[in-house]
Amino acid sequence: MNSLKFITIILGVLIIVALGLLIWQLYFRNEFNLPYGGETKKEIILISEENQEIKKEIMITDGVKHSVPLEEILSGGPPKDGIPPIDNPKFISINEANDWLKEDEPGLAFSRNGVHRFYPYQILVWHEIVNDTVEGQRILISYCPLCLTGYVLDPLVKGERVEFGTSGKLWKSNLVMYDRKTESLWSQVLGEAIVGEMTGAKLKVLPADQMLYGNWKKEFSAGQVLSRDTGATRVYGFSPYGDYFSVTNIALSLAKPTDTRLPNDAFVFGIVINDKAKAYNVNSVKEKGVIEDIFENNKIILRYEKDLEVVRMFKKLPDGTEERINPISGFWFSWATAHPDTELLK
Repeated sequence: MNSLKFITIILGVLIIVALGLLIWQLYFRNEFNLPYGGETKKEIILISEENQEIKKEIMITDGVKHSVPLEEILSGGPPKDGIPPIDNPKFISINEANDWLKEDEPGLAFSRNGVHRFYPYQILVWHEIVNDTVEGQRILISYCPLCLTGYVLDPLVKGERVEFGTSGKLWKSNLVMYDRKTESLWSQVLGEAIVGEMTGAKLKVLPADQMLYGNWKKEFSAGQVLSRDTGATRVYGFSPYGDYFSVTNIALSLAKPTDTRLPNDAFVFGIVINDKAKAYNVNSVKEKGVIEDIFENNKIILRYEKDLEVVRMFKKLPDGTEERINPISGFWFSWATAHPDTELLK
């Protein structure tokens, strides 16, 4: 009898929890609701990009602008900001970070006017976005653990540098962000708004490197490291996705990659010039030291910086000087599914 009573109580608790979750999902979950299945029409808009006007075809469904099919934008599980961005980042010295950060741990490195900061992936894997300010100017640190796409953006939206958040959505397995000014949705791998008022607009990619902590701190001994004091309780040092540099089955199932020119987990640099895309195999650059290429009438140079173990990309100008290009870096499958017509330099 006691066992039956215990089972009845447990079942009652489970029913109450299930009902609570259902009510939360229906009435309280903060979610971006997209007009799936509505009437769709096409429209040509003009986008300002690199001091020129570019025509872009977009779609409008029930008054909502979008540049990708809405049915391709899927729920990643968490609600809006369910993966909490770091809005007030704190930084510590290298000596303090050495207590918990290993030499071979990866992260994003960003420098501006003598300020050098390192954002460890062991923290970013739980937050994906850091809304930071360096030398008085806001920057956007973005990282998608499913795609290894990690880089820094200038979050300029309608003339103002604003905060970004996580939407809870994925497109091609990749993080979909939203800006807190217009609440437009932005594809991280494109650096471009794909739903909402800002559809078609792009964010400028800033100079940054994916690199190992040990190499970074040798170069920038007075640098600053993102603190684990984020305001959230997370198991920093443990990744819920496993190895940072391995492609997960869930990422492949959501992206459905078909381009086999490189392995899915090959690390590439991707650039878009004149609305045309090209990817470069980073391992090939490391093997050769330097690779030169011509793409869309631009002379592209990729150079392996051995001391830092990073590859950097430059455009050679007519006067012989070099200007750094800031590519989007990540897994090959992610770039190829987002840019199905991409060229590739293996």
